[in-house]
Amino acid sequence: MIARYRMSELTQSEQDRILRRAGSDISAQMEVAREICDTVRREGDTALYAYTEAFDGVRLNPGSMRVTEEEIREATAQVDERTAETLRYAARNIRRFHEAQMPEPMWMMEVDQGIMAGEKVTAIPDVALYVPRGKGSFPSVLLMLGTPAVVAGVARIIVLTPPNEVGKVDPAILFAADLLGIREIYKVGGAQAIAAVAYGTETVPKCAKVLGPGNPYVTAAKRLVMGAIDPGVPAGPSEAIILTDGSVDPRLVAHDVLIEAEHGPDSAALVVTWSAEAADAVEAQLRDLIEQIETPMRRSFVETVMRRYGGIVECESKDEAIDFVNRYAPEHMEILTVDPWAILPRIKHAGEILMGEHTPITLCNFLLGPNAILPTGQMARTVSAVSLHDFLKRSSIGYATKEGFQKVAPYAAHFADLEGFEMHAKAVRGRMK
Repeated sequence: MIARYRMSELTQSEQDRILRRAGSDISAQMEVAREICDTVRREGDTALYAYTEAFDGVRLNPGSMRVTEEEIREATAQVDERTAETLRYAARNIRRFHEAQMPEPMWMMEVDQGIMAGEKVTAIPDVALYVPRGKGSFPSVLLMLGTPAVVAGVARIIVLTPPNEVGKVDPAILFAADLLGIREIYKVGGAQAIAAVAYGTETVPKCAKVLGPGNPYVTAAKRLVMGAIDPGVPAGPSEAIILTDGSVDPRLVAHDVLIEAEHGPDSAALVVTWSAEAADAVEAQLRDLIEQIETPMRRSFVETVMRRYGGIVECESKDEAIDFVNRYAPEHMEILTVDPWAILPRIKHAGEILMGEHTPITLCNFLLGPNAILPTGQMARTVSAVSLHDFLKRSSIGYATKEGFQKVAPYAAHFADLEGFEMHAKAVRGRMK
């Protein structure tokens, strides 16, 4: 079954359900994550060993939680040349993109005669990068997170990732870490990993920030430890909108909407169009393509998504379709229309916007250059993709000459009087005398 919606026929509650998707309500996971976080805070490594055995089926000990140099060497030797070439190519593109984001280390301007103001940019002191496992191995996530951290100059970068069934980290992930020069990697995942870097344990260091996508328990843990660590960009279940006017081959449209649908049953994937003919054609292609998915797990995910949080939204007009996209604020979106550049200025809220039939989401997920760690759950209205700026901070700088101070001091003193701050005013007037 493929869900089909006509905007003109949807009630407000039905629209709200589509806009809400799967990631908003994680109350059940919050309770589990709260217990995990509290236990890790109290018991440290002992709790990490217990949870890793319970959830991953792996027994860790003080000598096996951190990946060794020997494990990195062994893993990189196991990676075949085609995979190595692909990872190197992706790393090169991602690095070039993020290097272009680097701001000036410092700038100053004269806001008035004798009054200078500016900013100084420095890297954050340390960061934990969370690389999920679960349904597969994701070296692309490490490249997307680790590259801007390295380019920004973060002094200490650690990686958290769940071990596989034999207690190892996937070789491709360790190869990506080796490419980036990241050596501090811990075999721990889930809510317990987030708690570990929020509070610190005997082995895992407390960090200033944690970034990376994860399951609802990881998301819940990030919310719970927000006072102890900066949880970074909110990254929940995958979501995408493909906006089309019927001018692009409907089979391409159908292929592209299934890209994010195959991530998991809680993903959201919508085709939005103002053409009834396009909607019919895409639906037919979707039915055919879903039948051809060879991997049972991925087919199950897609079928679930297409009847729950995905499907086709048919609008009355182009304006209504664009309005829906902006209200939805998708993580990923593609514009598959006659002239995508004409639509682009009207898209206000999206994690990434991909243009034309030759730019499927797959490219940006892995190797085009822009970061694929994007805000979900309508957070694209106020939050940006992960970038170099997530690993930098700005300090404001001010400077006044004696003459400049004399000019602005009466205004500053009056402001202090106006807002009732006695010592603010005295600090200025004392200098005036």
